[in-house]
Amino acid sequence: MHPKTRQILEIFEEINKIPRCSKHEEKLSLWLQEWGRSRGFEVKTDAVKNVLIKVPATPGYENSPGIVLQGHMDMVCEKSKDSKHDFSRDPIRCVYDGDWLKGDGTSIGADNGIALAIGMALAEAGKIGEIEHPPLELLFTVDEETGLTGASGLDEGFFEGRILLNLDSEDEGELIVGCAGGQNSRVTLPVEWEPFDYGKEGGFGLFRLSIEGLEGGHSGVEIHRQRANGIQLLARLLVSLKEKTGQKNLRLVFFSGGNVHNAIPNYAEAFLALPRSKKEEAEAFISGFQQTLMEEYAESDPEITLELKEVENRVIFETAGGKVKRKELPAARVFSAGTEERLLGVLLGLPHGVYRLSDTIPGLVETSNNLAIVRTREDEVKILSSQRSSVMSRLDEITGKVETVAKLAGARAEHEYGYPAWEPDLRSGLLTKCRQAYAEAFGKEPKIRVVHAGLECGVIGSKCECIEMISFGPTIKDPHTPAERIFIPSIEKVWFFLENLLKSYR
Repeated sequence: MHPKTRQILEIFEEINKIPRCSKHEEKLSLWLQEWGRSRGFEVKTDAVKNVLIKVPATPGYENSPGIVLQGHMDMVCEKSKDSKHDFSRDPIRCVYDGDWLKGDGTSIGADNGIALAIGMALAEAGKIGEIEHPPLELLFTVDEETGLTGASGLDEGFFEGRILLNLDSEDEGELIVGCAGGQNSRVTLPVEWEPFDYGKEGGFGLFRLSIEGLEGGHSGVEIHRQRANGIQLLARLLVSLKEKTGQKNLRLVFFSGGNVHNAIPNYAEAFLALPRSKKEEAEAFISGFQQTLMEEYAESDPEITLELKEVENRVIFETAGGKVKRKELPAARVFSAGTEERLLGVLLGLPHGVYRLSDTIPGLVETSNNLAIVRTREDEVKILSSQRSSVMSRLDEITGKVETVAKLAGARAEHEYGYPAWEPDLRSGLLTKCRQAYAEAFGKEPKIRVVHAGLECGVIGSKCECIEMISFGPTIKDPHTPAERIFIPSIEKVWFFLENLLKSYR
């Protein structure tokens, strides 16, 4: 392992000792500020706890244009169902597996903690004369993953540079020059309950029906892979199972699935009342349904698992925002028949997946939707849908479809603040310099791409019209999932590329 890679990973492991789920970056923000001041750098922060660390130019670069190195502090906190990890307090354990670094049953936060580590290592290297660079500003933002609110909250003039290097891309050797815009919609379906006697007709049991083992993944980066959506598959199964066992023999009590807006839901669960006499029939049907799904998703989700299990008590454990919450289901009631029909209808009716491919860039997903989260509350079911598009009028179109489906189901849809797309500029002087720096370092041209994921460049560019931007980073696989991992040799390549690029500004 290259010594610089080792240094970067040591910093990254220190970062991973600090809790930093989205909207909970306070401790990391303070730690970064202290890190900067302890090294003699000017540090400032703003109302939302974004951090800026100003690193003076090395000798000979004092008159070079200022460069902003930018990444975000927060991470998507996902874990396997059997993990006992508590993201609010437990350090993330880094596991080295050959050329890969991964978590121990959790997402590892390489998206985007590795950007922080690279920027900090670069600042330290310049300070001791290991590399040359222009004036630098390390811009570390909060809450990127749940709506880019850190970038949105940046004050005018918070940073001075007009060249921005965003280190939040996930395929080394690619330069990202544009991204999609996004919009989240919250659908609220009122719940009507009706009394229910579990002892009638020979006895009903309370059962948990779950779907697990799905690949999930980033809803922008991997939406084109057509991976299974746990929420929609469970809704589909419930409709079929009700037809098999009889509408009156299966009554819903609870539905939950997904965890964050930008991850394809890799699990879902429902609690239902079912006659114990129907259990074997239901299990046989579910087994056959699982085989059907395994055939349908043989390439994308080969480990799909369905399970029906009676619940001895009424206690369930629901994961939300990286935390596990204990709930006790109320006894002697179920969803009304109308609520069941409306809920399953809206879950099956909402769009999910690729909606439209780009007309101008072959293979690029232009517009998509992610049916991301479902939660049952006392008087309502809350559903989160996340739309993306690189064409803002098409973003409005698919958001309108979400609202229409909600209205048809008797639900209401409320739309959160969206974020703008970043339109590519293929004539950018920064892009030219980046291509040259990469070619000089590795003897080949980098790939130039526009991505369907949302990047902070879109928001920052909308605030600073004269800024030039580009995004790149080391190779990260399966971000936003417990399988997230970073390819260690790619870190060294990013370092050499950055070193070449910064040197070119003399």
